[in-house]
Amino acid sequence: MSALTWNEALAVDQPHIDATHREFVQLLGGVEAALESALEGDTATLGRALDDFITHSEAHFAQEDAWMLRVGFGAGHCHGTEHAQVLELMHEVRRRLQAQGDVQVVRQLVPALAQWFPIHAGSLDAGLAEAMRARGFDPDTGQMLKPPEAD
Repeated sequence: MSALTWNEALAVDQPHIDATHREFVQLLGGVEAALESALEGDTATLGRALDDFITHSEAHFAQEDAWMLRVGFGAGHCHGTEHAQVLELMHEVRRRLQAQGDVQVVRQLVPALAQWFPIHAGSLDAGLAEAMRARGFDPDTGQMLKPPEAD
């Protein structure tokens, strides 16, 4: 059984965020699946799966960070800080896998992220989605009905 599977409890009712979150869950599952081949000595497949997951997470978090700034979250907001900390952890895990072949650190990362993600999505990402709705922010066009500077 997967450490994390998509379910509607993870949805924040913002289509762009929900689609990105589905991909996050899918790619985390890909890392988890690649762990099996790594235990048989194939760390290259695990490295590629981890790289794909990290690349997604960098773009995912950067997009959310940009939206937060657009809708009026202050710079250095705890949501963005949490993104930076999680990315730092992912990069360290990748370095250890690449430098030392440390598969166990990836094995620890997967359930840790599976535990973290629902809490993050249900609180911080849900808050972002609500702020986007309240401001009438359209992520496709960048237009906003109630910009922060109008407050």
